[in-house]
Amino acid sequence: MKFRAALAILTAAVAALTAGCVQGEGSGDAGGADIKLDYAYYNPLSLVVRDQKLLENAGYDVTWVLSAGSNKANENLRAEAIDVGSTAGSAALMARANNTAIKVVSLYSKPEWTALAVAPGSPIGSVADLRGRKIAATKGTDPYFFLLQALATAGLTGKDVDIVNLQHSDGKVALERGAVAAWAALDPYMAQSRQEGKSQLLYRNPDFATYGTLNAREDFLAEHPDRAQAVVDAYRTAREWALAHPVELTALLAREASVTPEVAAEELERTVLDNDPVPGPELRTVLERVVPIIVGDGSVRSAEAATDALETLFEPEFAARAAA
Repeated sequence: MKFRAALAILTAAVAALTAGCVQGEGSGDAGGADIKLDYAYYNPLSLVVRDQKLLENAGYDVTWVLSAGSNKANENLRAEAIDVGSTAGSAALMARANNTAIKVVSLYSKPEWTALAVAPGSPIGSVADLRGRKIAATKGTDPYFFLLQALATAGLTGKDVDIVNLQHSDGKVALERGAVAAWAALDPYMAQSRQEGKSQLLYRNPDFATYGTLNAREDFLAEHPDRAQAVVDAYRTAREWALAHPVELTALLAREASVTPEVAAEELERTVLDNDPVPGPELRTVLERVVPIIVGDGSVRSAEAATDALETLFEPEFAARAAA
């Protein structure tokens, strides 16, 4: 009897404690709602949202997942490990064309975050000189599609070079160790390699970058439009703070990415943060140029799938409300 009485008391205590935890999580305006969100060193605003706990302070329980590149963000969106992720526009287009049900809800930056880099003293002097060479790139990301566009300027395609598929940070290491002749780079690793490894930027073209896009799963948008709006609103707040506090933003990026303030400053110098966050005609124009590239490369199922994806990719209402 004593055992049963003790068990009953213990069971009641556990039940009360559990109920208290559920009710108390994320207490606030959001009522304990959960959001799974990524952060990335190529997306400075995500670092602000996370560091300042903009969503947590509004009552949301946030699970933060680091995206090492657009390809990883898309993998996590497909696996439902995150509700909202940050990629390049080209990566978002490719993902939707390949049956990942996502929508672009906001543009977090207009960056020049990629270029073709070569080692110091490299004999390669032009894009044309890359024919037959090994080039590190992360497939499914803006640097990869930048590489294909850059090759096209010299009448080359991806078949004319040996593309080594490496994650961005590994591509930096491969270039600096001489394992590849060139690297389709991404900041902050690109700035770090240029400053510390003395790598040279062989080819730059800001017009080939496809914006930083904040993408949400369609089911998340349908089931929790209020949470999606909260994320976009938090990005608006982060943008305002970032523009007003460039020194602090540089320090935050340097700390989070484990790079020097000089490296962080170089990345931010190439990153426009006061862009229009509403996905619209400007992004569409950029992605229209990308469609034939991803189709010709075989990165999507078909030309029809790529075209359909472009027609259905944007969900501008959230950013428009945030800006109102």
